[in-house]
Amino acid sequence: MDHGKKALRLGLMAVVMFGFGFALVPLYDVFCDLTGLNGKTATTAAAESRAMDEQRLVTVEFVTYKAKGLNGDFESSVRRLQVHPGEMHQVDFTVTSHAAEDRVLRAIPSVSPGVAAGYLRKTECFCFQEQPLAAREQAVMPMRFYVDEALPGNIEVFTLSYTLYDISEQVATRS
Repeated sequence: MDHGKKALRLGLMAVVMFGFGFALVPLYDVFCDLTGLNGKTATTAAAESRAMDEQRLVTVEFVTYKAKGLNGDFESSVRRLQVHPGEMHQVDFTVTSHAAEDRVLRAIPSVSPGVAAGYLRKTECFCFQEQPLAAREQAVMPMRFYVDEALPGNIEVFTLSYTLYDISEQVATRS
């Protein structure tokens, strides 16, 4: 085999490998959506619940994290809550800025175990959009939710965590 053909094949392999690597992120998202892995929650509001299972209690734990470099505090009003599937609840999350300038924040939710994410129905959530926060200001951000009655019976406890990111620079570059 001559060097030209070998170089062409190697170049083609490099292009295919790059394309595969580029396609991994959307493929991973589809895989997670189909299997319920990774604990991703819905990004739009759910309809209100119409039924409630008063015979069952599920414990929902709330955990908050601040991304590296976020100058402020972030916490939920409760750490854990026992709920009947189908019953509406509201949990408030408070963010306090210690920064000297205005910020734009984004909260990314995650549920563990991941399969429970498909049964968490948020009718209102601060995580659905960017949250502007003035310098040294405090804001209370509500999250209204219910647990779908179809949640598998073996799941008695799950954790909803939010990581809060400062996206001010990304918003500024979009403008």
